[in-house]
Amino acid sequence: MASDDNVIVKEVHDYFRLYKSGRVERFYDVHGSFYVPPSPDENPISGVFSKDVTISPHVSARLYLPENTTAEKKLPVLVYYHGGGLCIESAYFTWIHRYVNSLASELNVIAVSVDYRLAPEVDVPIIYEDCWTALQWVASHADDNSDNNFKDLWLTKFGDFSKVFLVGDSAGGNIVYHMTIRAGKEILNNEVKITGSIFAYPYFLIRNIDIDEEGLAYKIWVNICPQLESGLLSPIDSPLINPLSEKAPLLSGLGCSRLLLYMGKRDYVIPIEVGVRFVESVKKSGWNGELEFAEIEEGHSFQIYNPQSEEAIRMMKCYADFIHRQ
Repeated sequence: MASDDNVIVKEVHDYFRLYKSGRVERFYDVHGSFYVPPSPDENPISGVFSKDVTISPHVSARLYLPENTTAEKKLPVLVYYHGGGLCIESAYFTWIHRYVNSLASELNVIAVSVDYRLAPEVDVPIIYEDCWTALQWVASHADDNSDNNFKDLWLTKFGDFSKVFLVGDSAGGNIVYHMTIRAGKEILNNEVKITGSIFAYPYFLIRNIDIDEEGLAYKIWVNICPQLESGLLSPIDSPLINPLSEKAPLLSGLGCSRLLLYMGKRDYVIPIEVGVRFVESVKKSGWNGELEFAEIEEGHSFQIYNPQSEEAIRMMKCYADFIHRQ
């Protein structure tokens, strides 16, 4: 008889296997992902220093500070949530580290790249709790006179907390949506407000849009979604993955002043129609904010893997305009 450690109970090809024992195997070699160290003191990458911080027993982050930053000219604070289907990747891995380093450099911001727990070891709502914990920790730095032992000098000395932005790609875009909705309902530490939220190719599944049940987005979700709530007929009716479901919070409650949604016309994971429907729904909701929708001639999260491409450079400029607009 096979041991529980060898019996597969769930599997998403090239992403993960869950064994009966609870052990999870991830295929990072397929994605070219591996741990890379920060650059806290010397030889900053692209003119950016980076270091790792512990936020709670389960949550940590990598911070990025452009060199030559001064306390006299504080920088916007950008909180970044990485992608990976809520089940792979890390703030400390190759692609994410390189990309957030470029965000800090090109946008001239202090970046906080959040490392949260992953499914299937934890339920998806726990991931959101981890990400909220990180956001509240960031917001706590707006008052540099309290609990200084818990805070980071880069944020207290150089961060402009009147300009806080959330950014996320794919699963990170899903997380940004949930953090923005929650910020509309709950008060962040020091009453910090989110200036702008950027969802890039957000990991949403929306009913009545052609959903490929053999596609990656659907396969991942059905293998990590919590047990269906009462009254839900399908995994894609869950408000965790479908912001337009009947049980989803009202979009009028989005807790940011500005919103930028980026979608790829060649995205094989999340169809561009998902973004179109989401934008239409936000407009109809009565949300009182500034909304931008950008389409790009590329595929899913291309800018992370090909940051020097013409479209990736254009996308970065769009981010810069969004963040530094007066």
